Amino acid sequence: MLAVGKKVSYPCHGPCLVSSIVDKTVDKKSMTFYQLLVLSDRGEKLFVPMDKVTTIGIRPLLQQLEIPKLLDQLKRPSTASTDRKQRVRDNLKLFLTGSAFDLAEIVETLTELIETKPLSFSERGTLERAKRLLICEISEVTGTTKQEAEAQVDLALIARPRTMACAV
Repeated sequence: MLAVGKKVSYPCHGPCLVSSIVDKTVDKKSMTFYQLLVLSDRGEKLFVPMDKVTTIGIRPLLQQLEIPKLLDQLKRPSTASTDRKQRVRDNLKLFLTGSAFDLAEIVETLTELIETKPLSFSERGTLERAKRLLICEISEVTGTTKQEAEAQVDLALIARPRTMACAV
């Protein structure tokens, strides 16, 4: 059970605040929902049926001591598939888990890939979205601004060992 006032992470939306518990009628049936306020710049509201919280994958935000481990993950070389269709499938699965560590994997693999070849329009969007969600969670957990969290992520990505691009 979620508590009003707690912060959680909703897969594909990122950090949210549990703002209230609301009763609504759906198909002539009374249901109870958590109202979540998405903590991104858009400020969306989501209504989640109480009985679907675990199915959807809502989880508590990371703990502050997990942030260094998360940033260390961004420093590792990645093992992305060379097949674009497989990468898209893999990244979709990672997004749907809602895990910050899976978001970091998306960011690290696509950042490494962009150093050797241009990304497709959809992969650029995937990279931007994963990075934005990761930055938002780091910011919420550490109590820093999104700009400071972005700087931490960028520093971790810069510290990665570089792949050698072939000279033509």
